[in-house]
Amino acid sequence: MSLKAVLSAVLFAPTLALAALPAGTMYKDPYCGCCGEHAKYLRNAGFDIKEVVRQDMQSIKQQYGTDIAQSCHTIVMQGYAIEGHVPANAIRKLLKEKPNAKGITVSGMPATSPGMGEYKVGTIAVEIIGKDGSLKPYGKF
Repeated sequence: MSLKAVLSAVLFAPTLALAALPAGTMYKDPYCGCCGEHAKYLRNAGFDIKEVVRQDMQSIKQQYGTDIAQSCHTIVMQGYAIEGHVPANAIRKLLKEKPNAKGITVSGMPATSPGMGEYKVGTIAVEIIGKDGSLKPYGKF
């Protein structure tokens, strides 16, 4: 392998790795501290999360048809809305399966959810938000 090929691979490998990260935008209330903690958790899990502070969270939820969810922030990722403190494995499942849905949610702010406190795997009930706005169980993560 030539020196030029090796240098090219070394220089472009970090760019390709960054491009492969699942990217999303988190819309969050300016007065909520736990949203930033959830974003940090997702970044540590390999997601690229951009945080956008919004005063009008209800209008964001209406825009994505997820106003049924009781959550403090909305992440938009690959055409889905992710509401609340959803564990990374639930998001990965959503992006892999690509269900015909608006998104997924963890309603409320469970104390054992990522970003709220000590996350306990398997304790967080995630629901899928159907195209009709209905909520159905998606699994425990």
